[in-house]
Amino acid sequence: MTVSAFQQKLKPWMLPIAMLAGMLFHSAIDSVQWLVPYLIFTMLFITFCRVRPSELRITPMIWMLLGVQLIGSVALFAALRPLGLALAQAVFICVLCPTATAAPVVTGMLGGSIAKVATYSIVSNLTVAIVSPFLFVWVGGAGSGMSFMEEFTLIALKVAPLIVLPLIAAFTLYYVARPLHDAIDRFQGVSFYLWAVSLLLVVGKAVSFMLTEPASAIPLMITISVLSALVCILQFYIGRKIGAKYGDRISAAQGLGQKNTVLAIWMALTYFQPIASIGPAAYIVWQNSINSGQLYLKMKRESHSKA
Repeated sequence: MTVSAFQQKLKPWMLPIAMLAGMLFHSAIDSVQWLVPYLIFTMLFITFCRVRPSELRITPMIWMLLGVQLIGSVALFAALRPLGLALAQAVFICVLCPTATAAPVVTGMLGGSIAKVATYSIVSNLTVAIVSPFLFVWVGGAGSGMSFMEEFTLIALKVAPLIVLPLIAAFTLYYVARPLHDAIDRFQGVSFYLWAVSLLLVVGKAVSFMLTEPASAIPLMITISVLSALVCILQFYIGRKIGAKYGDRISAAQGLGQKNTVLAIWMALTYFQPIASIGPAAYIVWQNSINSGQLYLKMKRESHSKA
């Protein structure tokens, strides 16, 4: 078996392997949690190298998707807040979280526009970098003992560089070192394995937290997981409806529904009640179940058409 063939066979198993490893070795990986922001930075940088500056066009479809992402997250938080802060935070971050770095790859496999999803990934990530300091103070800042400006500055200095600097680096490389930029663009598969390592680390962190929670927290964890599933399905559905208006159901659905859950878990563990991280952790399972189902159905249709 060639290396390429082995990689293709291994890819569908990377998600469960990474999650299982995170669960089994959660206590051993606490010491390397500091790597997560650097891995997120690198994954975003590689993804942003897929888009040429000339391709960065903000279409009406992108504005509509962005509106759902922002208004939907705030509306759901406000609606769920009376039921509990952690519950509302968990659903909030599942909607506000920007598009996954792997979304363009999956979109291409499903027959959608890679350029459109990569563009929306840039727009949604930049938007989160701008609005998250304001929203995180409102959603999770109460009771910290710091003033609004102190919390705003602290969050802005951590989140904004993590998202904005990869874009600046990618576009700078495009203009000053085009061959290197194009080489990175051709090796997008590297981000998949970086994502697997990041997933291992954040799942391990989430599991470490869950194991310290009392049994009385189990109903809340189950409720968060169920709401995470509903929100996931709803975002894919709304994305397809919006995309239908512009002749691109697949790109819109993947752009809105497929989330950067590694970033979401890191944000939840850093700025919200830690139990809120159960939301994006469960979202990993739901979105990958939907993606797996879509890919299976597409392969099945293709095999029937060839028969």
